[in-house]
Amino acid sequence: MGAIGESPRIGHWVTTWTAMPQLTEPDNMPPPPYAKEGLVLADTTLRQTVRVSAGGRRVRLRLSNAFGGAPLPITHAAVALPDGAAAGVSTIAPGTSRPVTFSGRTGAVVPMGAHVVSDPLDLDLPSRSVLTITLYLAHGQASSALTSHPGSRTTSYLTTGDHVSALDLPAATPIDHWYLLSGVEVWTDPATATLALLGDSLTDGRGSTTNGNDRWPDQLFDRLPPGIAIANQGAGGNRVLNDGLGPSALARLDRDVLAQTAVRRLIVFEGVNDLGTAEPTQEDQRGTAADLIAAYEQIIIRAHARDLLVYGATLTPFGGHDPYDDPAGHREAARRTVNAWIRTSGRYDAVIDFDHAVRDPAAPRRLAVPYDVGDHLHLTPSGYHALARAVPATLFS
Repeated sequence: MGAIGESPRIGHWVTTWTAMPQLTEPDNMPPPPYAKEGLVLADTTLRQTVRVSAGGRRVRLRLSNAFGGAPLPITHAAVALPDGAAAGVSTIAPGTSRPVTFSGRTGAVVPMGAHVVSDPLDLDLPSRSVLTITLYLAHGQASSALTSHPGSRTTSYLTTGDHVSALDLPAATPIDHWYLLSGVEVWTDPATATLALLGDSLTDGRGSTTNGNDRWPDQLFDRLPPGIAIANQGAGGNRVLNDGLGPSALARLDRDVLAQTAVRRLIVFEGVNDLGTAEPTQEDQRGTAADLIAAYEQIIIRAHARDLLVYGATLTPFGGHDPYDDPAGHREAARRTVNAWIRTSGRYDAVIDFDHAVRDPAAPRRLAVPYDVGDHLHLTPSGYHALARAVPATLFS
């Protein structure tokens, strides 16, 4: 019998990677022949890669049909390590492929609006490593409503036929989206816990490097002590108060944060899109700022009820961004009102000042030039590095 720390019974499941499920927009659908009217991914192998945060000795997957217009039939699936350490590659390392089962069966049918958790499988998955997930759908999904995460900043591969166990997919079509995959969990040390991030495109990594894993959550993880995993639940265009590209933060809090395995901390960094899409009048902006503050309080109350620590991040500048910037400055005034509440209300367990980290000291309404990807809203990889540095390490001591 091994030492206590080596027993597979000593440990727990931890969410080590996530992608917020969304309804796929027409421009982000799989290309022909993998999608046609009323049927998607028929006789299709889909190979995707993800970079996990915390590692573990066992692995299980979450597959989502949250927005599917029909049941999702997964014929069979496998996980493997890529051939090399890079994300976004189509090749897997020989001898690393492991079949995935669902309640002992090789496949699963995921009902509309639901998700499925696979059976655990033994796989030594180091921290910060890349995992390859390959799915085969023989019959496809009988609907054009498909669940995905378009802002993957990671290349996936589609090919016709069953090639789940193939070492390479030389004829595959590359596409920079994730489909159907919403989470990876690992069995790891009992002291390890997950930090969830509730955000929009800034957390999703718009402006970061495709296959580079240099979003601010990735760079934050690289400076965290052992025992912390990260669940990035950011999505482009997302808002706190109203649905848009995906459900609002208030609507998805339970699914994307509270229902995730072993989440103990939450960073809330969202609200820019609420201000940017509200009318630029003083009345509307004042009202949106007040509504955002009330929504943050609701998120804090609901997270505290589950014993989560909740950290609030200030909203970063968007001066000069078309169409969010307005000449009268009412949106900027609302942003400052929201940030003042985040900094001084005492409602959050801690405050992370992202605004201070990336604004131009000479023009605080704008991003610092080296951090601005060019649209005056999203950040370069060095800007995301500045956000990661702004998170106090003492929050995780």
